[in-house]
Amino acid sequence: MKDPTEKLNSPLFQGIAPEDRKSILHCMGYYVKSFPKGSMIGFENESVKYIGIVLSGVVDMVKEDFWGNRTMLVRIQRDQVFGETFACGDESACLVIFQVTEAAEILFMPFNRIMRTCTMSCEFHHRLTENMVTIMANKNRELMRKVEVVTKRTIREKLLAYLSIQGQLCKSVYFEIPLSRTELAEYLCVDRSAMTRELAKMKDEGLIDYDKNSFRMLMVQ
Repeated sequence: MKDPTEKLNSPLFQGIAPEDRKSILHCMGYYVKSFPKGSMIGFENESVKYIGIVLSGVVDMVKEDFWGNRTMLVRIQRDQVFGETFACGDESACLVIFQVTEAAEILFMPFNRIMRTCTMSCEFHHRLTENMVTIMANKNRELMRKVEVVTKRTIREKLLAYLSIQGQLCKSVYFEIPLSRTELAEYLCVDRSAMTRELAKMKDEGLIDYDKNSFRMLMVQ
């Protein structure tokens, strides 16, 4: 197996030189595992003791209700971290499913080794802990954006809220969204056909323009 540090460029290691990451990984303890598309990494009610870092592929954080209706909460892409929200709480049971959307290679590290100073007092351990706190804060901000979108009353309001956030993140009226139409409908918690019709109406009315996943905001509603 190739050295995972060759692929690693996660915010968890921000401020730590590439040549020092290998020693940190060995100090923390880690393993790497590959997952095919469509597989599940974690299931609801499982105890979460490790965080995952996506070395390649895409993972979605998904919530299923009693009737099997699915809601995509967060998309996790290369170099991003997942599982930390559940590993840090008093109750480590996972409340979501992590589903592999594109075949993925994941590096796993024990969360408690990251947040507690090791006996060897690694030089960069304090920075690693600070980076993890920042990642957790950013994840909470992303989930707040999700709440902002899905609490809108109509499909149009949800679409405008989502597209507005994407434009703000890109700092442009031109941007690409990372979701397919099916994934977008799941993210917005709406019917795909109804959403597609609403997008077409918004385009006809001159609110937006789009071609596949490329969008342009034309005017304020």
